[in-house]
Amino acid sequence: MTEVQPTPLNQYVGFDSITRQIETKLLKRGFQFNVMVVGQTGLGKSTLINTLFASHLIDSKGRVDAFEQPRSTTEIHPVSHLIIENGVKLRLNIVDSPGYGEQINNENCWDPIIKYIKDQHSAYLRKELTAMRERYITDTRIHCCLFFINPTGHTLRPIDVTVMKKLADVVNVVPVIAKSDSLTLEERAQFKARIRDEMEYHDIHAYPFDSDEFEEGERELNERMRDLIPFAVVGSERNVVIDGKTVRGRKNRYGVINVENENHCEFNQLRTFLTRTHLQDLIETTALKHYEAFRSRQLLALKESSAKQQQAQQQQQMQQQANGV
Repeated sequence: MTEVQPTPLNQYVGFDSITRQIETKLLKRGFQFNVMVVGQTGLGKSTLINTLFASHLIDSKGRVDAFEQPRSTTEIHPVSHLIIENGVKLRLNIVDSPGYGEQINNENCWDPIIKYIKDQHSAYLRKELTAMRERYITDTRIHCCLFFINPTGHTLRPIDVTVMKKLADVVNVVPVIAKSDSLTLEERAQFKARIRDEMEYHDIHAYPFDSDEFEEGERELNERMRDLIPFAVVGSERNVVIDGKTVRGRKNRYGVINVENENHCEFNQLRTFLTRTHLQDLIETTALKHYEAFRSRQLLALKESSAKQQQAQQQQQMQQQANGV
């Protein structure tokens, strides 16, 4: 295709206001973001989500006190909230998944999680193919999956590798090391390096992805984010006082962990990544990569099924004619 050269204008026309028009409509309608948390029971999944969005959005299912056994999530449970910041409305869907790998027999324990993600794609496709479809289809597709890794300091469990690999095929996976304050800085760096090596060895592609469409600045930003993955995080809804200043953190016998102090953990980098730099790209990547792949497979299967059915009908008609029916 021949490249079209820009034509100079003799006076101001006004179509440059289209960006403000789009912004006004989008602000009125609001935005939808769906995030799923996956990991073992007791890794602080609910606490981290509440810390990320600075609000009590989901109840923790971990220990209430030191003598109580952690309570596990027994089924996939979405929780919806409408949060507003500076006039921007975000409909936030948080999907808490069952703790996996905790039974005697863990065969296919990841199936309910994968099925839920695919079911949301299927529901969206059905609405999209409806003759009288909605003007704005409610989007329940999972835009981001936070995969929580136990801070053992050693390696990933085989089941972690399996689940992460299967998730990466259908959703944007962002791995995080939970409760990273249990590791020293040296242990944390070594653990992160081992996990990245394992992900590369097993061909696990976490978000963000490479693309030729990105400009140089976007590619550099994504490269910096990939260097941080998995994010070593600490979550806390409790306020503690450090040098007369109230911060969110965890207090232990050795001192206070400030979750927003980048010398203590990478919570700030994760929050910036999810909400301030890559929120829209997570939504777009879900639609253009994961959902589009699902949609193509479904439509091809539907086409093949229809062709086989038509062929069977033709054979039946030919058989009837041959029998003189």
